[in-house]
This record gives sequence, structure tokens and C-alpha cells, in this order.
Amino acid sequence: MYAIVEIAGQQFKVENGKKIFVHRLEFEEGKEVEFDKVLLIEDEGKITIGEPTIKDALVGGKILDNGVRGDKVIVFKKKRKKGYRVKNGHRQNFTQVEIISINGIGSPKKEAPKKAEAKVADVSVAEKTDKEKKAAKKPAAKKEEAPIKKTAAKKVAEKKPAEKKPAAKKTKKGKE
Repeated sequence: MYAIVEIAGQQFKVENGKKIFVHRLEFEEGKEVEFDKVLLIEDEGKITIGEPTIKDALVGGKILDNGVRGDKVIVFKKKRKKGYRVKNGHRQNFTQVEIISINGIGSPKKEAPKKAEAKVADVSVAEKTDKEKKAAKKPAAKKEEAPIKKTAAKKVAEKKPAEKKPAAKKTKKGKE
């Protein structure tokens, strides 16, 4: 079972027991946190996708370390032939989070029976309406086709081939 969660503006694929590094969070070490922006949950091949998030789904985590710093990134700027060179370094602060639980309240197992019942009812209503629409459309479709053919025939008869006009003669102007 895994989930895709949005944490601090970034999306992470998380599983139970997995440790991830996220941008610095303002929580104390050892404190448990819940992330409610769950975008997708996969449970034994059944996938639930949120629109944009899954309602009532939570991912629980525990803050392990709050002072983790990432690798140093060098930022070097230079303008040729001007003598301009600037070198800066940057290290991003991270928080290490261990995923404790994925609570997919909106998971497919609990919603599947409700959706199946709704689909069965919708299909029977849809079949009736489709049959009624087809029966109603057949005579109307024949009436619509006949005028279209007549108008197309009139348009063809009205068009005449374009007459070609002789091209105007060009005069050469030379140096005199």
C-alpha cells in the first residue's frame, strides 16, 4: 500500500515505515503529524485518485530529525569580458519524517459497494433513455437528411466555373 501526498508544496510517494526528507517543517522532534493532502492511494492494485485530494484520507508521520541539512549547491555567475564573477553556496534545511500510517478512509474497499449500486441504477436509467432517444431520433434524422441533400444540390448548381482573365503586360523600365 502506498500513497502520494503533498507536503510543504511538494509531492512524495510514501509507504508505511518509509523515511522521507521534506522541506523544513515547524514541528518539534518526536511529535506526530498528519498530512491531509492525499492525492492518490493504492491498496492491493486498487487505486483511488482524488479530485484534487481524497476526502477524509490521512497520512500519519513522526518527526525524527529537524536539523538535517542537504548537500551544498554552488551557484556561480559570470559575465564574459566584464570581470564579473560571483560564487555563492546554499544548503537547504530538511526535516526527516517517518511514515507511521496511511489511513485511506476514502479507499476503494469502502467506496466500491456504494459506487457499484449507483452505477447499476444509472445504467438502467441510461438504457431506457438511450432507447427512447434512438426511437425519437430516427424519424427526425430522416427529415433532417433530406433538406441537407437538396441544399447541397442547389449550391453545386449555383456555382459556375471562374473565368480566367488575361494577365496584365509588364513594361520594362531600363536605364536611359
